[in-house]
Amino acid sequence: MKQYKIITLILMLLTAGNALAEDLDTLKVVDVEEILVIAAPKENRKLRELPTAVTLLSQEDMQAARVGSIKNLTGLVPNMFIPDYGSRLTSAVYIRGIGSRINTPSIGLYVDNIPYIDKSAFDFDYSDIERIDVLRGPQGTLYGRNAMGGLIKIHTKSPFSYQGTDFRMGAGTHNTYNTSLTHYHRVSERFAFSTGGFYDYEGGFFRNAALNNKKIDKGQSAGGRFRGIYLPSENWKADLNISYEYSDQGGYPYYYTGSVNPAAQSEDMKSYIGTISNNRESSYYRNLLNTGLNLEYQAQRFTLSAVTGYQFLKDRMFIDQDFTAKDIYTLEQKQRIHTLSEEIVMKSKGNGRWQWATGVFGFYQWLKTDAPVTFREDGMNMLGQMLGSVIPSKIEVTMMPGMGLNILPSLQLGSGNLLINGNFDTPLLNGALFHQSTFRDLFGLTGLSFTAGLRLDYEKMKMNYDSGTAMDYTVGIKGEMVRGGQVIKEIPMMPETALTVQSRYRGSIDKDYLQLLPKFALQYDFKDNLGNVYATVSKGYRSGGYNIQMFSDLLQSSLQNDMKRQTKEEVLKAIENSPGASYKDFISEKFPDAGENPDARSATEYKPEQTWNYEIGAHLNLFNNRLRTDAALFWLETRDQQISRFAGASGLGRETVNAGKSRSLGAELALAAAITTDFTLNTSYGYTYATFKDYVTNARVNGRLQEISYNGHYVPFVPKHTLTVGGQYIFRINPGYWLDRIQLNAGYTGAGRVYWTEENTVSQSFYGTLNGRVSLQKGRGQIDFWVRNALDKDYAAFYFESMGNGFMQKGRPIQAGIELRCRF
Repeated sequence: MKQYKIITLILMLLTAGNALAEDLDTLKVVDVEEILVIAAPKENRKLRELPTAVTLLSQEDMQAARVGSIKNLTGLVPNMFIPDYGSRLTSAVYIRGIGSRINTPSIGLYVDNIPYIDKSAFDFDYSDIERIDVLRGPQGTLYGRNAMGGLIKIHTKSPFSYQGTDFRMGAGTHNTYNTSLTHYHRVSERFAFSTGGFYDYEGGFFRNAALNNKKIDKGQSAGGRFRGIYLPSENWKADLNISYEYSDQGGYPYYYTGSVNPAAQSEDMKSYIGTISNNRESSYYRNLLNTGLNLEYQAQRFTLSAVTGYQFLKDRMFIDQDFTAKDIYTLEQKQRIHTLSEEIVMKSKGNGRWQWATGVFGFYQWLKTDAPVTFREDGMNMLGQMLGSVIPSKIEVTMMPGMGLNILPSLQLGSGNLLINGNFDTPLLNGALFHQSTFRDLFGLTGLSFTAGLRLDYEKMKMNYDSGTAMDYTVGIKGEMVRGGQVIKEIPMMPETALTVQSRYRGSIDKDYLQLLPKFALQYDFKDNLGNVYATVSKGYRSGGYNIQMFSDLLQSSLQNDMKRQTKEEVLKAIENSPGASYKDFISEKFPDAGENPDARSATEYKPEQTWNYEIGAHLNLFNNRLRTDAALFWLETRDQQISRFAGASGLGRETVNAGKSRSLGAELALAAAITTDFTLNTSYGYTYATFKDYVTNARVNGRLQEISYNGHYVPFVPKHTLTVGGQYIFRINPGYWLDRIQLNAGYTGAGRVYWTEENTVSQSFYGTLNGRVSLQKGRGQIDFWVRNALDKDYAAFYFESMGNGFMQKGRPIQAGIELRCRF
């Protein structure tokens, strides 16, 4: 029988006999990879048969743990941590001590084999997701750049394996509502499609003391997806996926924790400590369109696939950048991204002694960013203090004993706001060639295999920048004749003169990189499907880039230098025609000289990050497949680690810097067991010890820049421990009753200790949240009662420091709700 007809027949039998299979299979831990229709185009075997650490989450796992987006994966996967920044703008994923807060990601994301290049697109709705695979450790040989910490692969439901219409409707505390409707239809043995939409609403969790205790994190999102699979012949397959999502949310409910230096705590801000106190409301909206076309050809000895992806993202972020009740400065950032990717892969078929995959990959990204910064009333006062060094406050001239001249310059900034414009065009080109081979039954030993792979990855990045500002100010000078300490006469030297200083950065810089990403693995497969043990050495890298947010900081420095030059020139010109002309040279010496304006390339560019991963592990299926065990030990050596921080010069602009070297050691263990037919348990634990080995930099200490060493400090945002313990129990009810069964799920997820800064002075100790679900099931319908953070644990989900102040994003409080699901 032809291949795809066989697949279709099997799926029809699975669908028809779902209830029977459900009873028969509960004694074993079901391998969710067995039910997939569309296989990965690169791997030759199922993921747990490969020499890599992996976690597989089925649809049932996601429902039980209430996984609705990428941020809900924290703790469910060993050594995985995703801080909640308060919006969907960015998703910083950390695995095994590798991660990034801003700019380039360090964890790759694929949805139905389509790469998502930018972190702004990572956080989307999971209403029709069938399965999530998380691969830990560098995956650069097959997946390239920005997969140095690991890879997240998301699979949507196939219309060949699901039939009918799925409906979901739910509500929860804190005014949370959600609904979705998706229809799956197999038109024939050759064509099937699915289409549907969703809507989610959140009423908010956190109130702003500076805005009449208004909830500021309300949000809503809506979207839909279409997927069509066409089998034109026995050897060809076409899989088209189109999704769109719109989200609009308030954001950044950061609690003000006070000054980092308590002695410097301002009196007017003391009353806001422990509250959210942004004086201006922040928001984020996003339009996200993703399309992908998977073409696959099945030859006798190999499979050829071509995967084409296109992504469009348009968003706007408005943020009170000082996060306080003061009106210092705001940032509005608009992004428009077009990304086109193509990957062609050929891989071997069957279980021969030589298995291989080879391919070519490339993408081009157009990214335009408009990011104006506005300094407001309190910000202008702060700038006035920063620019006070433009002129001397007083110049004393001794004319004769007992007689002198005081020269008193004055400078006053113009009233109103200061707008710093920023327009950036950062196109990105990437291309790669890769090959990986696995040689089985090595040296004639059944079960022993060796894998070797290599990827040649080329990347060219460019930045066209145009950022500038203009500021009005006035300068004046008067002189005082002094005798015996008393002013006896005033001498006009320069009347109040209105001036305008302009500073601008405009130009283009580019950089290209060439990387070799090897992988070597030795593996032994036990007989009778008992599992395997493996040892792996692999390299990963995260691409470099540019800190566009630094231009605000650069312009402040250049503005000060340009003001010094302009002010000195105007003052000396005015003095020539004043009674103080004879003191022109003396006055010139007292005015500070302007330095060189910062260079855009050196101030904004950061280098790629590279890591080597050494790992040993095992995937075991024990006790007639009733116990599944995954374990790994790893050692990562990272060079030029990218760290996010606020600019050292002013503390305003956020930048990515390279932190020298770091080392990450750790272990992972995951167990899934079927205790009885109706009782299953699962647990996973991860341990990471990630420290800086060579990180010496300049940091602001008590207002001054000093060289400081972070060697031996823990890498921020990396929990030392992650833990998940969960269980499921099914009460089966005899036929003829109003229920078929009642399913109970409970899970405890924890992480910590997490250090938030390189100084390691602020941290979140180990914390855990308890989640639960009671599901009443009848036929194709079910009603779920759920609770998250049942013990109402108070913890920090994110912390950072800015302008000498500390800010914290709290984890969400206890939340409960009800959800109806049915298929018809």
